[in-house]
Amino acid sequence: MMEGIVKYWPIAASFVAVVVWLVRLEAGSAENTKEIKRLWNQRREDMDAAQRSRSETNTMLAEIRDDIKALISKVGK
Repeated sequence: MMEGIVKYWPIAASFVAVVVWLVRLEAGSAENTKEIKRLWNQRREDMDAAQRSRSETNTMLAEIRDDIKALISKVGK
């Protein structure tokens, strides 16, 4: 029995090390997946905020354009 343990302990230790490494790799992969999902959500929120900002800017520019047209029409008469 002891001869078998002495003979095969490096193989068993290597097997255990590989299993531990695979578990850590899977945990890292799961964490990266969560981070990617978080980044996609943040990106979507940022794009929505940028769209709202552009809409507000376009509305403000349209008001300014209308005011300028009204002033030009008053001066032209």
